[in-house]
Amino acid sequence: MIQRVISPALFPPPTYSHASVVEAGTKVAFLAGSVPLDAEGKIVGEGDPVRQAEQVIANLREQLAAIGSDLAHVLSTEVYVVSSETSVLSSVWEVVEASGLSIGPHSSTLIGVACLGYTGQLVEITATAAVPEEAP
Repeated sequence: MIQRVISPALFPPPTYSHASVVEAGTKVAFLAGSVPLDAEGKIVGEGDPVRQAEQVIANLREQLAAIGSDLAHVLSTEVYVVSSETSVLSSVWEVVEASGLSIGPHSSTLIGVACLGYTGQLVEITATAAVPEEAP
């Protein structure tokens, strides 16, 4: 169903693939950005990008569960971090790796940005995922 591709002509990525290919006939879901809000709509981990990344991953798991998918079926992500410091981006990426998203590995882009949609928000992840067929 999912083919993860690492091009031998390119520098090998550490924990992601260059491309993910899904066979025709497979359901593919495009998820809205997962944000670091709790169930009451409050920012979790204000000022702490690592804690926010953990909450974003937890929320992403919930988004995926709602459509019958999981982290193992994520094809690609865009990870947005409010920072121009590579050390901050790296600390958020470590959370992504530890989450299980890199097991696939999925295709990903890590981006430092000036701001995100909620006051105090430091991390957001958008994802595209395959939705596995239900067992017969």
